Order: sequence, then C-alpha cells, then structure tokens
Amino acid sequence: MKHERRVLSGIQPSGSATLGNYVGALKFWVDDQDTSDCLYCIVDLHALTVDQDPASLREQTLQLAALLLAVGIDPNRSTLFLQSQVPHHAELSWIMECVATYGELSRMTQFKDKGKGSSTVRASLFTYPALMAADILLYRATHVPVGDDQKQHLELTRNLATRFNNRYGETFVIPEPEIPKVGARVMDLQDPTRKMSKSSKSDAGNIYLTDTKDAVAKKVQRAVTDTENKVYFDPNNPGKAGVNNLLSIFSALKDEEPNEIAARYSGYGHLKSDLTEVINETLTPIRTMIEELRNDDRHLIELLHNGAEKAAVASRDTLRRAKSAMGLIPWSDGS
Repeated sequence: MKHERRVLSGIQPSGSATLGNYVGALKFWVDDQDTSDCLYCIVDLHALTVDQDPASLREQTLQLAALLLAVGIDPNRSTLFLQSQVPHHAELSWIMECVATYGELSRMTQFKDKGKGSSTVRASLFTYPALMAADILLYRATHVPVGDDQKQHLELTRNLATRFNNRYGETFVIPEPEIPKVGARVMDLQDPTRKMSKSSKSDAGNIYLTDTKDAVAKKVQRAVTDTENKVYFDPNNPGKAGVNNLLSIFSALKDEEPNEIAARYSGYGHLKSDLTEVINETLTPIRTMIEELRNDDRHLIELLHNGAEKAAVASRDTLRRAKSAMGLIPWSDGS
C-alpha cells in the first residue's frame, strides 16, 4: 500500500543499541510502517567520520541490521538498506556541499562539540551534515523522526532544500521534523540527568537490547532512586529524576500512564522487580531473533542488497532532477 506520508530514518552502526534507542526511536519506526512509506538506512558512511576498525565496522553493521529486523522492521513493508550501497547518497552530498555555506556548517553544535578546534579532526565531521541532508532529500521524505540532538541538522536540511528550490527550481520536498511525544528520552540508570546513550563511557547505566536477563536485573536493581522511598511521578521535581525515569520506561513499554503505574507501588523494590520483568518480556524475543539471523549472515546480506536496490530505484529520479536543475548533463541511463 502506498502512503502520502514518507518517513526516512537513519542510524549509525556504532556501539550497541540501548533501551533508550528502542523506546525513543525504534519502537516508533516499527509503528510507522502501518501508516507510512518507510525507508530505514544504516548510515555506515557517517560512521567513517571517526577512525574505524574495518572488521569491527562490518560486524557492527551486520549486528545492527539483525537488530532492526528483530525489533520489527519488515523488509516487505519498508526499505532497509546500507547507505554505502546506494552511491546516490555520496553524489548528492557533494551537491549539498556546493549549496551549503562554511558558516552554516561551522555552526553545527555536534562539530563544535566533537571537533573542539583540533586541526586533526576529519574534514568529513565538518561536512557530514551535507551528507545527512542528501540522505533525506534523495527520497523526498515528508517526515523525519529526530531527537533533540538532531533538530539543528534537520533545520539545515530544510534550509538547503529551500535554497536549492528557489535558485534552481522545485526539486526537493521540504521535510517536517517529527519528535516522539512519549518516551523520547530514556535517562541513564546511574545518572538520570543524562540521556541513556550507546556512546556512554560506562555500561552501568545503559540497558542494551542484547543484554541477558541477569544483566537487566542487576542494572535495574542498582538504578538510582532516592531516599524518600515513595513511588510517584513528578517530572518537575529533580529529586525524583531516578524514579521518574523508571516509571517512564515502564510507561513506554506497557503503553500505560506513569501515574497509573506509580499508584500500584508503595516502595521501590517491587517497582524495580516488575520493571525488570517488563523489560525482559520485551528483550527476550529480540535477542532470540538476532541470534537466528546471525546464524546466516549470507541471508542477512542478501536482504540488505535487496533493500539497496529498492532504495537506488527510489532515489535515482531525485538525483537526476537535481543534477539537471544545476546544469549537469546526466548519463544516458538516467543517473
């Protein structure tokens, strides 16, 4: 079924996906398949902005592909593919670099944070917002799910698309940001003032989607709460940040209001025990399917190749139109 709404989402094959990634993004990716044309891209070219061990990058890419399939991304309903297998991304990225200005790219907060003025930082870290814009604009996406840390990059994408359209003629769809209203921020179990992140230096506050049942139990039992030992949800109270986080995770996984969950508990012990069970109910089938998929990497790679072929077909016309609009002469095959 074709939908008027087209969604493009990307994720880097670096680190292990956390429960925060699932609650804040992947769960919504799965749901979007019912209402939208969805393209899900493993952005392995973006991973090259920092040094990568080739064997590790390959392993992390395959592991992430298996995980996305395991959480519910259906290649029969969506397009799941590797960015590097669709050369249109790199080609349109150069065009976007020719539209963007130095000032715009230098203002990107992620570059300022990660580059920190170092002369040895890779040039790709500076220019990768142009590649991100190409990722989105190639597929004429109408909506792009983004977290708080990516809103600036999507705004740049919108600005570049508008500038291109005004200068060269209507070519790109201007995408709208989409920020999940529930569960968008799962916090670190040990430091509930910080978002749970796969780039965290410590594993203690992260629950990974491949964690064993015992690992989940230990992390939840050791999660920071407070000395009050009263279960209630108060997002405006910094002193309840730990308990708010546990209730928010529970809420996101069970589709129930945090206040309703809190009303069932008189202490933190039972809350943590039940939350452990809820998390493991979610993760056990995911872990099992990942293991099954990784038993046959050839089949997994074939699925990715099929997705790349679909993505190439979907993006070819946009690239052709963009090149033609700028005065470039296309090859006879229409690319």
